[in-house]
Amino acid sequence: MKILLATHWLVPHVGGVWNFMQQLKYRLELLGHEVDLLGNSPDYKKIHIVNRGLELSKDHLVPMLEAKLTPQAAPGLNQHFAIRHYELERYCMELAAAYFGLEQYDLIHTQDIFSARSLGRVKPKRTPLISHVHGSVTQEMTDYYRDHPEAGVNESSPAWRYFPAVEYHAAMGSDLMITANQWCKNILVHRCGIPDYRITVFQYGLDAEAFWAKYREGSTLRRPPGKKVIICPARLVHVKGIHVLISALAILKQMRSDWVCWIAGDGDLRSQLEAQTYSASLQHDVFFLGEHHNVPSLLKEADIFTHTCIQDNQPFSVMEAQMAGLPSVVSSAGGLPEMVTHGQTGLIAPVGDPLATAQFLYLLLEKDEYRKQLGQNAKAFALQHWSMDKMISRMLKIYEGAILQKSG
Repeated sequence: MKILLATHWLVPHVGGVWNFMQQLKYRLELLGHEVDLLGNSPDYKKIHIVNRGLELSKDHLVPMLEAKLTPQAAPGLNQHFAIRHYELERYCMELAAAYFGLEQYDLIHTQDIFSARSLGRVKPKRTPLISHVHGSVTQEMTDYYRDHPEAGVNESSPAWRYFPAVEYHAAMGSDLMITANQWCKNILVHRCGIPDYRITVFQYGLDAEAFWAKYREGSTLRRPPGKKVIICPARLVHVKGIHVLISALAILKQMRSDWVCWIAGDGDLRSQLEAQTYSASLQHDVFFLGEHHNVPSLLKEADIFTHTCIQDNQPFSVMEAQMAGLPSVVSSAGGLPEMVTHGQTGLIAPVGDPLATAQFLYLLLEKDEYRKQLGQNAKAFALQHWSMDKMISRMLKIYEGAILQKSG
């Protein structure tokens, strides 16, 4: 098969969707399939097929689109700047995909609702489209608008209704939609009105061989003498909840000081989060490592993994921490309760609750045997549950079924 993996998001990029696309491409090509990767360039100025060096600048597209999509010609699109932004991006992807040519592909597999909506409109009718969603844009945006009333968006606003509508049309324009967990499927069914039968659920896989190769490389970073390491690999953006973690660590510091925290990642909020760390007098306890390309080597040095996100789907960071045999302290956001069993493989704190997070971190620092037991349980779970072979096998069955249905 010749397969197109496509996303609205940046490629290449540091993040779960790009990691997923890379792993899927690698494994499919080992089986003899041909795979292309389409998405936005890292500066958002081009749409490109990154592995083929094909690109189309948005400078050639946006002036034409803006001339045609005036408030008079497209009043719905111009109701709110967020709607206008995402619709212009969608049209850019449609035009670029048509320019590159979609007739060459046996199957298209998109990785978000925007690319699914775009490619579903311009692909050949005979070409199956599988849409994969790695989280809920509807949930993320409505949470954002609730937390930022200054944006002026409420439940009666067009911008509020826009994202569930895109999720719905993305699903209905696809042959099948895939989610990694029941949490995401429930949102798609109950909030976006997508029929249950159009969505299937199965978890991601982790490339264990690649993980252990990086794990064995080791790191030049070493824990300070007499300290345990709490690790948080995450992008420094609001939805990852690093501000909650720093507040929790400030509470933990009042209880005990036999720990350090490594935050591996970068993002727009780095300076703000560093300022929060200094304000809490944690500058000698919390270390911002920046973007790190070998997280498994850091996990080898760590004792506790934490992820205090506001929303997340099924983060690779949790999967890797479990594979490394670390107990997790996570929030109850999104799909995390389907990954971590409270009291068995980790501990789950309510979203945005720094006190509960601090108490759970204290418990794992205090009780060595309990911490180690949870870590052993987590590793056993990971080895059995996060099978890349199982994920690829399921994916190929979906591909083959979609192609067969179209040919019939």
